[in-house]
This record gives sequence, structure tokens and C-alpha cells, in this order.
Amino acid sequence: MKSFIVSPEQSGKKLIRASLLAFPVLNVTMLRKALRGRDIKINGRRVSDDLELSEGDRVELWLPNSCFVKDGTAPDSDYDDYRVVFETDGLLLVNKRPGLSVHPGKGESGNTLIEIIRRDRRNPEIDLCHRIDMNTGGLVLLSKSKDSLEQAIRLFRENLITKRYRCLVRGVPEEGTPCVCSDDTLMKELTAWLEKPARGNVFIHDEPGDNDLPITTRYRVLNVFKNAGPDGESVSEIEAELVTGRTHQIRAHLAYIGHPIVGDGNYGRNAYNRHFRTAAGGFPRRQQLFASCLIFAKIARDNVHYGLSGRTFSIEPLYEIRLEDEDSAGSRTD
Repeated sequence: MKSFIVSPEQSGKKLIRASLLAFPVLNVTMLRKALRGRDIKINGRRVSDDLELSEGDRVELWLPNSCFVKDGTAPDSDYDDYRVVFETDGLLLVNKRPGLSVHPGKGESGNTLIEIIRRDRRNPEIDLCHRIDMNTGGLVLLSKSKDSLEQAIRLFRENLITKRYRCLVRGVPEEGTPCVCSDDTLMKELTAWLEKPARGNVFIHDEPGDNDLPITTRYRVLNVFKNAGPDGESVSEIEAELVTGRTHQIRAHLAYIGHPIVGDGNYGRNAYNRHFRTAAGGFPRRQQLFASCLIFAKIARDNVHYGLSGRTFSIEPLYEIRLEDEDSAGSRTD
């Protein structure tokens, strides 16, 4: 993300023209696409039209860092596309920013995580070992070769890699059956059935329907922020573990039990999300959800990734909103 304050010279000009004056490395096509995706804000509000600007307006361009690159040199930014957390001869573990797609898709190409890293490393064989949503930040594991990819996927299939997430949710969840995770962490376990339409949001059900998929989600409450929500309602920070990894599983499952993730406009309510403010004074743009931890179990010696056996990697979430911790409801063990 980059921003600028409209100068007297830019005042009266349309948004695209003023943005090009502020960042000449950008182009009209890039900015029009950002408008269609509502990835530009004026004074904290998302816009989709090429509006006329006034002196003093603050414009935020929520574009990948690579869009601002010229001659191979990226400008300084508080929002790196990704940062390397750990690296081996065969694997690359990175922390990606929210809002960056991990791979090309409809309307997304050229500036996705996989494409950026392939360019940075000059290695077209780099590939994703798993995926996370565009608007979810955090840990992504990538392979550097075909053999490395196959053996990493084998670890996921054999449940030798545990994925955990941290997020802010509405209220304080209590549902679920107590359970002990593989690393002895105490959590509560939720089970249900997930219906995945051809497109759009998924649906959660207590009883299976035709083609529904079973899901299991575990969680524990880390912190409770009293009076942080509307009408004095609490907000919780939780850690969630995916036992099954279905589309939008954490977001949909938590919303189904009445505790949607803060900032999630698809599975929560925008009226609730608009109660919160970012450090810059705007509304949160995305769900406050981060892939925060990867835990490697005991790996057989015949796997090229044997050296990661027993290792745990974690990052701290960079939530858009800041809440005062008035009541710690649990201790962190990561």
C-alpha cells in the first residue's frame, strides 16, 4: 500500500490522473483495475469511480508493492508483499501480506505471490505447497523443485504439518468439545458439514446433505477485549487449528456458531465491522485472520524434508485494528 496527500497542484484533478502524478511508475490500466476491485480509498472510504480530488484529501492505493517497482528497485514500504521466515535447500517459508493473491486466477495475474517470488528468485520451478485466501495474511510454504513439492504435499496428506491461525472474533466462543492437540495444546473441537456451491460463499450444516464435506475446526481463546465491540460486547482473539482444510472453513465455521471474524463482510455483518477503526481512522478492509503457525511432526528419514522434523514456525499477526487488552483469557504457548 502507498498513500499520498493531494497537493494544490493535484487539486481538481481526477483520481487516476493525480495518482499517476504521485507515482509515475503506475499506469492507467492498473488504477482502473484497482477501482473496479475497490482497492483505492479516499479519506478512509473505498471508491470505485474516478472522482475529482480536493487539496488535503488522503488517497490510499492498496496495490502490491511490485506495482511500485521501477528498474528492479522497490521503494520502502510498511507493507512488504512477503518476508522470508525460514529457508532450506528445498523449501521457502514466507509471511505474505493480506490482500495479495497467492496464485493467478480470474482477474489476478502478474502480481500474485507465486509470480513475484519466481521473479525475485529467478526460479520458475518454485511452487505453492498449500494455499491461503487472498485477504488472509501469514505463513505460506513454497517448494523450489518438483521433488521438493511432491514430498511436502506428502507431509500435508499424512497430517504431518499442522496449520494454525489467529484471528479476532465477535464475542467469546464457548462451543465445542474439549480436546488435546498433537503438541498437548488444549483446545475445543467443532465438527459440522460444509456445502460448497460452484461459486460464492460456502454453507455450514449440522447434518450432511448431498455432496457436503465433513469439517473439523479446533480453537482456544487467547485474549478477551471487554467493551471493544458495539454495545459493550467483547471481542476475542483466538487461535484456530484446521484439522480439515476446506474452502473458507475457519471463517464460515466461526460465523456459524455466532462468532464471525472481525472485518469479514462475507460471513459477518458490515454494520458490526464498521464499529472498528484502523490506526489511520478508516474501517478494516479485510477479515482479521492470519495463518500464524506451522507445526512439523516427526518426519521419516526417507523424506527430503526430514530436517524439519519437530520444528515449529510462527509469526505475530499484524491486525489492522488495535484493541486494549483488558482481560487476558488464556496464555499463549506459541
